[in-house]
Amino acid sequence: MALRNTPRRTVLSTMATLTMASCALALPFAATANDNFPNKPITIVVPFSAGGTTDILARVIAQDLGKQLGQSVVVDNRAGAGGNIGGALAARAPADGYTLFMGTVGTHAINEALYKKMPFNPGKDFQPLSRVANVPNLLVANPNQPFRTVPELIAYAKAHPGQVNFGSSGSGSSIHLSGELFKMMAKVDMVHVPYKGSAPAVTDLLGNQIAIMFDNMPSAISHVRAGKLRPIAVTTPKRSPELPDVPTIAEAGVPGYEATSWFGLFTTAGTPKPVVDKLSAALAKSLAAPAVRSKIKEQGGEVVSETPEQFAAFIKTEADKWAKVVKASGATAD
Repeated sequence: MALRNTPRRTVLSTMATLTMASCALALPFAATANDNFPNKPITIVVPFSAGGTTDILARVIAQDLGKQLGQSVVVDNRAGAGGNIGGALAARAPADGYTLFMGTVGTHAINEALYKKMPFNPGKDFQPLSRVANVPNLLVANPNQPFRTVPELIAYAKAHPGQVNFGSSGSGSSIHLSGELFKMMAKVDMVHVPYKGSAPAVTDLLGNQIAIMFDNMPSAISHVRAGKLRPIAVTTPKRSPELPDVPTIAEAGVPGYEATSWFGLFTTAGTPKPVVDKLSAALAKSLAAPAVRSKIKEQGGEVVSETPEQFAAFIKTEADKWAKVVKASGATAD
């Protein structure tokens, strides 16, 4: 009201001064908010059930990451739809760094090609932090099955088309596509049985409800060591140091076969760079910690630590690769 009779130049000058003053007040507040991060617990959303490889790795990381950040880091399992239910939840979280997501080759490199409609955009809705680990998949069978080697499995599957079923942690997971790739390259007819996570699939495998599984090594290796599951082959180009007597699928009868699972940590897209930098630096320290590296190695995994930019470039290459596999196999989740 007092500005009604004031010259226009004076009004504009006053408004500019007020605007600058408000910005000056806001900027220190924003900087302080970022500097204080984190000041409350952080959640890692795991898009598969408890007990599977994604869950195992997330809990190993959460324990040490909490120490690095000075806050508790809790794991929230949201299984279903090949990781898409948990992915959608994490993608809609506030972009403040308090919700992290343990993504996989399935959620960020396979599902876009597998599902006609995705509830989130892997490339646009997430901010990569770092890959955490590469993990071989292990072809395992219930000990009551009549085959012990890759050639014996192929021969049995060809003699009994459609009667060998293989479980997975969900349609579109690396476990699923490892089986689809095997079917395609070995020219066998096997039936895919999807579960809401690796753990329930392994339970049915132990009970001989399904015959085989191309499981991530961390969730299968303890059962192999206990003699409850029969190891047949690993899916990687080289044998695993944790199971040196188990051949690769390629050397055991399917030349050129290769499938590796990877796992990485993300936060929501749009998270302020200072927060992303703090999370990335803390994660790098966790992945360098001897106890963390030892635990991941014990599970048959290989620790990988990257910058957000390196991780983003890797994801693009993987998405291109697996899109071709999905198309060639004819696999679909719809």
